Amino acid sequence: MGLLQRAVETYDANASLIGVYRDECEPLAPIGHTLTSANIEITLNQDGIFLTARRVEKNEPKILIPVTEKSGGRSSAGAKSHPHPLCDQLKYVVAEENYYIPQLETWSQSSFSHPFLVPILNYIKTNTLVSDMERNIGTPKEDDMLCWRIVGFDGEEPACWKNRNLFRAFTEYYCDQISARDTALCMISGDTVPLALQHPKGIIPINGNAKLISANDSSGFTYRGRFVEDWQASTVGYIASQKAHSALRWLAASQGVREFSGNRIFLCWSPQGIRLPKPVRRFRAADAEPLRQPSDYQQALQSTLMSYRKDKQLKGTETAVLAAFDAATTGRLALTYYNEVSLDLFLSRMADWDAHCCWYNGPYGIQAPNLLQIVEGAFGIQRGNFLEVDDKIQRQHLQRLLDCKVSGGVFPSDILHSLTQRASMPQAYEEKLWRKILFTACSAMQKYRYDTKRGGNEMTWELDRRDRSFQFGRLLAVMERGETDYYAKTQETRQTNAIKFMSEFRQRPWFVFERLNRQLHQAYLNRIAPWQANRYERLVGEIVAILGEFPEEELNKPLEDTYLMGYELQRNSFFTKKENDEKETEE
Repeated sequence: MGLLQRAVETYDANASLIGVYRDECEPLAPIGHTLTSANIEITLNQDGIFLTARRVEKNEPKILIPVTEKSGGRSSAGAKSHPHPLCDQLKYVVAEENYYIPQLETWSQSSFSHPFLVPILNYIKTNTLVSDMERNIGTPKEDDMLCWRIVGFDGEEPACWKNRNLFRAFTEYYCDQISARDTALCMISGDTVPLALQHPKGIIPINGNAKLISANDSSGFTYRGRFVEDWQASTVGYIASQKAHSALRWLAASQGVREFSGNRIFLCWSPQGIRLPKPVRRFRAADAEPLRQPSDYQQALQSTLMSYRKDKQLKGTETAVLAAFDAATTGRLALTYYNEVSLDLFLSRMADWDAHCCWYNGPYGIQAPNLLQIVEGAFGIQRGNFLEVDDKIQRQHLQRLLDCKVSGGVFPSDILHSLTQRASMPQAYEEKLWRKILFTACSAMQKYRYDTKRGGNEMTWELDRRDRSFQFGRLLAVMERGETDYYAKTQETRQTNAIKFMSEFRQRPWFVFERLNRQLHQAYLNRIAPWQANRYERLVGEIVAILGEFPEEELNKPLEDTYLMGYELQRNSFFTKKENDEKETEE
């Protein structure tokens, strides 16, 4: 299926929520309705007598109003002849050349009328609307959006924007109006039905009035050269169009799993209404208990996966849909990414990504970086204490990583290369940011090695692993620790020489080691606790012995990226219980 078919499926599956207001959630709009912000609420009784008016607060929820195709897509040109059927701006309701009253009369006199219509008509015809508002709330503006509250009808919700009987009445009325149109094949439903002449705009609020479907630009190149008439470019039924656009707006506003990157919005949802984890974020909850052993972390991921499957009681037919939207102009909304997978496979891939794209993250234990953190680490520019990424770059690579994660693809090698390059330049960043980049680089490296069948379980590597780059990484961590032991004693916060020369160490590891080792012996090792100095000598001796197994001409060759893992694993071992036991033994 495609996006619009899945959107219609979503609408039908959530029919019980049509027109229902819930806390912090926009309602799902009925057919022939849209959401907008009201400015003034007017209350009448059942006879059309004015009772009161009030200004609507800006933080109040948007309201549902009936719209025709022309009024829903109106622009400044010729807009006065296309008022909304019930709630509209003041300038349309009291216009000198009034189209609002005849349109409302036609609806009220049809077999699809509603009790609220006659009181509103009677009141508008008194021509006292403006004076009544001036007396109650001051002078209104011509662009103020009016909405109605009608009291005195038993069994009817007085607020017109919440009255589901009123919603139903207009939907049936307008569908009856368009039933006289010529019919054609609807590309969404596959039925022969009356077509939509215009499609709703503003389904992604952040992109303004941009339309997802538009083919009526007769002076440009929207359809010319391909079709003779604009309708031939896209034959979509009115009802299918209304359902699809309402569902997408509802998902983008409050229901779907949303992520923003500039003007691009990423949506993830299940048409069956099942709540999904956020694919841009990590699979485990952000506030989950920190885990420091790889086996515990893997077990926790599996438990999370099983809990999702158990809670959802999956039948095997459920689907996860992912889509990204962006607008290059104010008039056109583009679908920049689309994918759908079975829900069970989607959950498995979310868990699989986090199981391999992960690393030790200090006090937070083992974690997987979220996708935005990966993009920031690879392409961000330091601004104060955070990394800033250009919007275009961010949304491009965020979409690549999302597709990789959902499709089970290989981690992008160019992003990995950028991360490891930056992780080898600690002096280019504030230390906290550099540590974050380093954690992200090791996570991405482990994922890439897993995808390319070169590894994937590097967190479980033993420290005596026979890998030249890995052992040099360990050596870097040992030299750093020897110097920080001294700074801890003197309460200094200086950057160590090991970290200062990390970029050079990567290119000429043995040369830099010999130089730093001499400095440590001359300036630091005789000033720290004996057990700390002994530990340094023991670890250096152990690592040099392993490096001695490699040909001498290889010792000064540039290091592979796995040296970062050796550095991190050795550094992590300094904070284990084994390290504390060693201190007690030495003392």
